[in-house]
Formats: sequence, C-alpha cells, structure tokens
Amino acid sequence: MTTSNDFLHRFQLERAGVRGAIVRLDQAWRTVRETGGYDGATASLLGRALAASALFTSALKFEGRLSIHLRGSGALRLLFADCTHDGLVRGIARVDPSAASAGARLETGARLAITIENAATEARYQGLVPVESDDLARAFEGYFERSEQLPTRLVLGAGEARCGGVMLQQIATAGGAPLGDADGWNRAQHLLATLTDRELLELPPEQVLLRLFHEEGVRLQPAQPLAFGCTCSHERVAGMLRSLGREENEAVLAEQGSVQITCEFCGRRYVFDDDDIAAVFAADAPEESSPTQH
Repeated sequence: MTTSNDFLHRFQLERAGVRGAIVRLDQAWRTVRETGGYDGATASLLGRALAASALFTSALKFEGRLSIHLRGSGALRLLFADCTHDGLVRGIARVDPSAASAGARLETGARLAITIENAATEARYQGLVPVESDDLARAFEGYFERSEQLPTRLVLGAGEARCGGVMLQQIATAGGAPLGDADGWNRAQHLLATLTDRELLELPPEQVLLRLFHEEGVRLQPAQPLAFGCTCSHERVAGMLRSLGREENEAVLAEQGSVQITCEFCGRRYVFDDDDIAAVFAADAPEESSPTQH
C-alpha cells in the first residue's frame, strides 16, 4: 500500500494491452503553489502540468529530466514544469499582468514543447507542437499523437492541497499491432473517462485502479516517491551573471550596492557584493605574462 501522498505508480492492464501511470503530489504541490503565490486558474493549470511532467517520466529508461514548456500570447504567458528520473519536481507559471483580469487559461495557438535530457550522454530531444485544445490534458494527448504517434489518454486534476493525474498509453507488438484484445484500448479509454476529481485526488491509488480496471488484470508496480526539488545554486547563478557581462553587473552594483537574484522555483535569494562580482569575472582577466629574461 502507498503511505506517502507524493508518489508515482506505474501499472499495466494486461487484458487490454495498456501501460499506465498514476501520480499524486501533496507536499511538493503545496511547496510550488505557496512559493509562487499561485491561485485560481493559474494554480489549476500549473498543478496539472506538474502532475503531467511526473507522469511522462514514467517512460524514461535512463537518468535525466523531462520538461514541459508552454508559451502563449494571452494572459498565460508561460507554463513550465519538469521532473527528474528520481522524482524531483518543480514548476512556475507567468501571467501577463495587463491581461490577468481575463483569467489565465490555455489558448489554442500556444506552443507546447516537451524536452527530454539524458544526463549520461548529454543528449537532448525536443518535440514541439501547436496547442489545438483549450483543455490541458487534451493538448498533451495531441502532442503524443502528433509528435510520438503514441495513443495516449490523460486525466489531470489540481486543488489547493493536491494535484494528480492518470495516464494510459497503448502498447503495441514489435509488428505494430495492439498487444491486448481488439477492444482493449477503446475499453480502457472509456473506463478512465469515468474517473472523478475527488477519486483522483483523495482515494488510494490501489482503490482508484481497482474501481476503474478491476476486470483488466491490473498489475501495479511499487511506488516511486516524488518530492519538490530545485537545481539552483551559487555556481549556476554566478554563471548566469557572467553571461550578462561585467558592465551590466557593475552598473547594478553602483545603483543598488549589490546584485540580488531570487530563484523563481524555490524562492532562494542570492546576494553578490563587490567582491563576489569581482570573483565571478576573475577567470576572464588576462594572465600577466612573466618578464622575459635576456
């Protein structure tokens, strides 16, 4: 039985020939929401994206990271969430203040990118598609259909305290034929569509899957714990400041007395004074040549 409320379970529906994953985020979601001060429609979209990023890592076969990056031109300008192979999640949303009164919502025409990074090989794969639905789950399904040619169905939900999701994907044989019985995929989709937000966010995962798929031969794998995790560090921030150039940093120092950076993901604050900025650019200083002896 699952004892934590931040988890990822992989599962198979053996009769239907379907693989799946179920995710719930409790403490991790509250950390993300409270750090960014998200509420209303913005929080709902970000919670769903965060759950989706964890669901999508269920298919990773290597150490790395999967990121969801959605950019729009309306009130919702940016939706970003990612999850590592070992279950560390984070996310942010940005809303245009001038359009915020219209409410943050997903708009058709936005651009959706999913990026997979392999930590061992440093290889990076990205799929990019236009959003063709105002529902986030349907937008993700469209991505898998267009970019991966992989039949996928999702249910996503988010509340103040929790977010979560269930994903189903059709398994094919080496020859491309469905693995389960002829009606398995169609049957699994219809069963998933009966899942309510309350069941998704409140019931134990074993009970959710038993309620939905008790005749499909559910094989549930052990839970993988999930948690909030941020990759910011003094070294990473220093590298970002170095990329801005010495002149811009020194201008901020002259005006404000220090350069201050706050991480959007975790809220950690980094302060660089005169000596710190000098150290950032010390490596760029030309080495003094030793005097030539005659």
